[in-house]
Amino acid sequence: MNNSDLGGVLPWSKAAEMKLQNIPYFVRTQARQRIEELARQQALDEVTPELVEQARSEFGQ
Repeated sequence: MNNSDLGGVLPWSKAAEMKLQNIPYFVRTQARQRIEELARQQALDEVTPELVEQARSEFGQ
């Protein structure tokens, strides 16, 4: 069982982390949690830049 199975923090690729920095700091923590939740729903082991973009589209950013 890995961290994502337990609801822990998922690893992020460097490119995904860079995209996260483009999100305003005051919503970044919430965005990170929602993106990780989306990754878990898709059974991903790592957050990718494509997932960050998908989340931005879905969450209206």
